[in-house]
Amino acid sequence: MNLRMTLLAASVVAALPMMASNAAQAAAQLMSAPVAQSSPQESAGLVARMAALDSQRGLSADHSFRIASQHPGVVGEKITRANHTYKGLRVFGSESVIVTNSAGDIISESVADRRAALDAPAASGGGRSATIAQADWTPTLSASDAIALVVKAVAPSGTHRWQPSAELLIYPVMKSVRIPSAVNKAESALNAMDLEQVVDHYELAYYVQTRMANHGKPVYFDTMVNAKTGAVIAQWKALQTVVGTGNSQYNGVVPIQTTLSGSTYKMLDSTRGTGGTYGGMAITDAAHSSADNPNAGSIYTNSSNTWGDGKQYINGGSDTNANGQTAAVNALWGLMNTYDGLKNVLGWQSLDGNNTATYIAAHVDNSYDNAFYDDGCKCMYIGDGSSFYSLGSIDVIGHEMSHGVTASTSNLNYSGESGGLNESNSDIGGEMIEAYARNGGTGSVIPATGNDWMMGKEISKSGQPLRWMYKPSKDGGSPDAWSSSISNLDVHYSSGPNNRMFYFLSQGSNASSTSDYYSKYLVKSPAAMTGIGNDKAFRIWFKANTTKFTSSTNYADARNKVLQAATELYGAGSKEAIAVQRAYAAINVGADIDETGATGGVSITTQPSNVTVAAGSTASFSVGASGGTSPYTYKWYRNGAVISGATSATYSLTAQAADNGAVFNAVVSDSSSPVKTATSGNATLTVGSTGGTTERVTNGGFESGATGWSGTTGVIGNYSGQSAYEGTMFAWLGGNGTTASETITQAVTIPSTATAATLTFALHIDTAETGSTAYDKLVVTVKNSAGSVLGTLATYSNVNAATGYQVRTFNLLAYKGQTVTLSFAMNEDSSLQTSFVVDKVSLITQ
Repeated sequence: MNLRMTLLAASVVAALPMMASNAAQAAAQLMSAPVAQSSPQESAGLVARMAALDSQRGLSADHSFRIASQHPGVVGEKITRANHTYKGLRVFGSESVIVTNSAGDIISESVADRRAALDAPAASGGGRSATIAQADWTPTLSASDAIALVVKAVAPSGTHRWQPSAELLIYPVMKSVRIPSAVNKAESALNAMDLEQVVDHYELAYYVQTRMANHGKPVYFDTMVNAKTGAVIAQWKALQTVVGTGNSQYNGVVPIQTTLSGSTYKMLDSTRGTGGTYGGMAITDAAHSSADNPNAGSIYTNSSNTWGDGKQYINGGSDTNANGQTAAVNALWGLMNTYDGLKNVLGWQSLDGNNTATYIAAHVDNSYDNAFYDDGCKCMYIGDGSSFYSLGSIDVIGHEMSHGVTASTSNLNYSGESGGLNESNSDIGGEMIEAYARNGGTGSVIPATGNDWMMGKEISKSGQPLRWMYKPSKDGGSPDAWSSSISNLDVHYSSGPNNRMFYFLSQGSNASSTSDYYSKYLVKSPAAMTGIGNDKAFRIWFKANTTKFTSSTNYADARNKVLQAATELYGAGSKEAIAVQRAYAAINVGADIDETGATGGVSITTQPSNVTVAAGSTASFSVGASGGTSPYTYKWYRNGAVISGATSATYSLTAQAADNGAVFNAVVSDSSSPVKTATSGNATLTVGSTGGTTERVTNGGFESGATGWSGTTGVIGNYSGQSAYEGTMFAWLGGNGTTASETITQAVTIPSTATAATLTFALHIDTAETGSTAYDKLVVTVKNSAGSVLGTLATYSNVNAATGYQVRTFNLLAYKGQTVTLSFAMNEDSSLQTSFVVDKVSLITQ
């Protein structure tokens, strides 16, 4: 759907004390690399297998499936989202999320099934039908008739931003009913798990999507129109609201990835994402085009690689001078951190998981108090603000980009409880990207601190954030807990309880009834539930949203599927699974439980890694676990089938060509009663005649001194004051404390047949400089044989100083078929040293 998603619904405080999480705990399963879309034959085969399962469930041959989308699951798995159809028509909100392994075998299916009564005979006597009568399968209205009816109702004088559409389908009219144990409960005492959604009846309908502009305002609606009478069955708003050097408005001096074209720098980051509108992540100047029909404009350019003045945009001023560039710096830094956070922590690439590049357009409209994601262009627009400051803060960008993730995966309907979960997912994403960015924007975990749990506080001129995640009711409109009336609220308010759930899941609660972090629904022991930290909470939530949620998921369904995700990642009965149950209980979704035994669950501490070997070589996979009661027992699986005799922490095999692409994982069980288990992530075996990869850098670890390197090779050695990333040698650029320039280079050849070319190097930066001004810099570029810069990979400065080494990764496939020069060039000013220590430079081609 072409949904345009914006952040602000209503203006809704102090920084919170953060509870520490254990960063040493092992990362959970990563998501796969971009997946190839299935061929028509493969899709037909999957539909046939799903139809066979339907037949076993007693459904007639009139039922089938329509493939809607595909995206990565965890490593070695693919997620296919399939709509349910009946007599060729889609059943709205009825769908399956199918997980398959690399062999195409179905591993699991998550279902929202609204088809149950479609095979029932039509009721007689003129009453409501259990299904649609056979005579009613032919619509009286045409698709254009339905569109015209909607346009006349919502914006008769408007213009279309995106072409309107009308899909003929079966619309299940749903109703909530109480489960038997809740029949006599008072309305105020109802828990989300006391109600279930059932089909009241079906109607033949057109699903009409209109994306219009009217009198300077965007008017986006989704409407269900009865295909026989033209009556509106349902309607909801679809407008969903909220390396060079850059001077960012909210973050000081920050490193940004740009491209040098001739003598001009462009805000185009070709190292993050492929394809899309610009071939990489880009920031453009919307040039104040109207928010009701914005034009992205052109990519920002500059004569130097220093951008922005770090100040609020002066309305009416230039978009392209230093003051106008600041909004673009905000956007690029936010976009880079969103991409890196999702990829480095979760393995998820770009918004769709398939590494499709996106862009952000700054300076939309004049004094525009909003930012929005538009799925029609899969891009984001940022206003300069009037009541607010420029809407490019890190949590706002993380929020809007998270709408793109939802649109590519669960596609949660933007109405009722699913709409609230849609908004909550974006608030969660905004906060987690904020934590990641505030801690340097590197590493494979979401740090325990760094975010403020308040959405949009930096952009607020009043100091009041848009939303308080830890206590939503502080905005005066959002509830702190689920109630049976929550589906009647605007989705920015109905998101509140799930936001609070996530805060409790990560940070825990407080037992004092006067605390903002207290929940009256937590009645078990201890009264203050224990959180599991940002990293684990985000992994669990992301896995549920991308691999289990359907478009119609509500609060009760979300609780069950988030619990499933926690169990798959950390084990049944684990402290993480117990924390999920308690966090949802804290918002009146499900019953509370004691934490007794929560520390006794089994957790995976070492995940099996992908292995690439030559045919005839030994491939080994290992798993580690902690918690529970030792000793542990192990069971290894290949492509979902148990491997006989594989009962140790390490499984080895002699790899053959036929093993290429096989996926392995382990289940670890403890010795308690009842037994507690944890399932590892998947690891893929790649088998080639020579291993399939080639190292293109000579002496990348510098253990042979200057061999292979040119330039200021005196920086290469083993010097006191610094240490190697591995081995004993390294390249120490800088560290002089006086004006100096030092460069090391190496020419490498990337074959024209390469399918992958990945540059990595380990970099440690320490400095005697202080403050947020970049005085000393290291620029990493790719040059041609004449010495001209083909691309700037990254610029680092004293501002990026950090403890220890950090591994940097870049995609150089764009240079295949060329011999290029890798250049590490350092410039140091006249005082106070900055050291840039480089080690283990590697360029692997495949």
